[in-house]
Amino acid sequence: MKLLNKSTASLLSTLVLCLGLASCAAPLMFGGVIGGAMVASDRRTTGIQLEDEGIEQRSASAIRENFGSKEHINITSYNRQVLITGEVSNDTVRSQVEQLMGRVQNVRAVVNELAVGPASSFSDRSSDTLLVAKVKAAMVDTEDVFANVFKVVGERGTVYLMGRVTQREAKRATDVVRGVSGVKRVVRVFEYVTEDELRAMQPKRSDEAPRSGSVPLNAQPVVTPIK
Repeated sequence: MKLLNKSTASLLSTLVLCLGLASCAAPLMFGGVIGGAMVASDRRTTGIQLEDEGIEQRSASAIRENFGSKEHINITSYNRQVLITGEVSNDTVRSQVEQLMGRVQNVRAVVNELAVGPASSFSDRSSDTLLVAKVKAAMVDTEDVFANVFKVVGERGTVYLMGRVTQREAKRATDVVRGVSGVKRVVRVFEYVTEDELRAMQPKRSDEAPRSGSVPLNAQPVVTPIK
C-alpha cells in the first residue's frame, strides 16, 4: 500500500477534523514548504487580507438580509475581487446577487459563477470539501507550485483558482489540478503579474536597493474556464 507523505497526510487529517466538526468550508488556503522553509507568502498585504475577510462577512450579511436561506450562495474574496458560487432558483436572482455584491463596500470586481438549479446536497458539498483538500495536497506535494499563493474553491466538481500569479505559475498549477481525481473542470480567476513584478514582490535583503514600480491594485481578474 502506498504511504501518504507528511504534507498530504496533514492536509487530509485537517479535512477529517473539518468534516467531523461540520465547521470548515472550501475555499482553503495552506502554505507550501520545501526543505523545511516557507518558499512563498500570500501576495496580498496584511491589510488587504483583513479587508477580504471583511468583504466576505459583509457579503454574507447582505445575502442573509436579502435572500434568507432560500438560495445556496458562497462568497469568496481575494484582493477585493469577489467570486460568487453556488446555486440559485432563477436567472433573476442570479442577476440580483451579482448587483448586490457589486454594492458591497470595497468590492472592486465581481465574478458570477452561480448556477441556476436545485441547491447542492450535503453529500455534494462534502465531496467538494474533500476535492479541495486533495487539490491543495497535490499542490503542496509539487515542488514548483507555491500552494499558499492560490486560493482554491470547489463547487459541484469544478475547481476555481484565485490568486496573483504569473502566466507560468498559472499554467503549472492548472496542470497539477487537472490531474487530481474528481476534478471535472478548472476555472482560473487570476490577476496576472509579470515575472519582473513577481520579483519586485519578493522580500528584500537589507543591503538590496529597492526596485521601482509596484503591482497595480486595480487589475481586473482574468477568468479562464478549462475543461
